[in-house]
Amino acid sequence: MSNAVHAQRLAIALLAALALAACSQNNEVAAEDPGHASGEHGSSSSAGLPDGRIAIGEKRAQVKSEATKQSCVDCHGAEGNAPIDATYPKLGGQYGDYIAHALQAYRAGNRQNALMTPQAAQLSDQDISDLAAYFGSRSTQLRDLHGVD
Repeated sequence: MSNAVHAQRLAIALLAALALAACSQNNEVAAEDPGHASGEHGSSSSAGLPDGRIAIGEKRAQVKSEATKQSCVDCHGAEGNAPIDATYPKLGGQYGDYIAHALQAYRAGNRQNALMTPQAAQLSDQDISDLAAYFGSRSTQLRDLHGVD
């Protein structure tokens, strides 16, 4: 295996570990509040956002932005698992905090993508939290790197 491939896999593993550490706070909240464990009330966010509302996030995912004339589900699929292009990420079952941090970075211009930067520009903190709660609550088709050499 080349050093570049090894470095890329190491970077992915480190990002996953950081995301897991950020989400570990949610386990403490879930133990104290069964509504959090079930996803009924969304989830706490390491991104400093209000609690996400899954049902409102589902509706928000269908709203077309003025900038791109696209909605989240137009590109990522109704539950975030059917992107229209293989290069678009699957969002269903992704860590809500990861989605929230990514959307905040797009909104701030710290993360650039021709579609996502303008798509996120008009999102409020509550919008981001709601979308993260919705997509994070969906079933997942994501894979980890277990067993990948």
